[in-house]
Amino acid sequence: MKEIEQALLDGSIDFAAHSAKDLPALLADGLSIAAYPEREDPRDAMVARDGLTWSGLKAGMKVATSSLRRQLMIEKAVPGIQLLPLRGNVDTRLRKLTEGEFDAMIIAVAGLKRLGRDNVRHEPLDPVVMLPAPAQGSLALEIKESRKDIQEIVGRLDHPATRLCVEFERGFLAQIGGGCGAPVAAFAQVKGAGVEMECFFAVEGSKGKRVKGVCPDPGQREAFVRDLAQQVRK
Repeated sequence: MKEIEQALLDGSIDFAAHSAKDLPALLADGLSIAAYPEREDPRDAMVARDGLTWSGLKAGMKVATSSLRRQLMIEKAVPGIQLLPLRGNVDTRLRKLTEGEFDAMIIAVAGLKRLGRDNVRHEPLDPVVMLPAPAQGSLALEIKESRKDIQEIVGRLDHPATRLCVEFERGFLAQIGGGCGAPVAAFAQVKGAGVEMECFFAVEGSKGKRVKGVCPDPGQREAFVRDLAQQVRK
């Protein structure tokens, strides 16, 4: 990431495309997001063997994921489930599933689509049971802030509703102070003129807490996400 940021700052490249959920909560000085293209499906999905579904998961079954956020939510939904680490690229993970190393694995729907593997049978999970990571499913096109010429071109790809929701989610992430590996979730949706957002955070050693709120005026985003961050830490 730092090499890409430096290349933007010294003009070696004009813009960089990132998975928005992998960006640090705060961008490096002198950089900005020129566009958030329209968001892909933000949900997580379960890929399983032998037609197994989420509702069919039982204690003792093996589910693979290395995300602490996902682990905590699975444990809450299915007490007694066995959680295993998930390593390697998507093809490696699918091979391990087929070979029976685990009964199911959790992966982002957008990840399957971007790798051309959305033909693999998968079950998208309702955010009620598996709240997505902040900005999951979104791309971020990053530029040097002073490059107005590049902003003019790349900015045409910006999707206003996606930007609105992602900025709320990333705002919550910044308030929590977590990175892409922290047990943090945030999912925002446009509701009329406002934004509804549900968030999750787990302090070390806890099972985590979920909170939800509606911000009727998006201009009050900073105060809104600060309040949610305070609630979820209590």
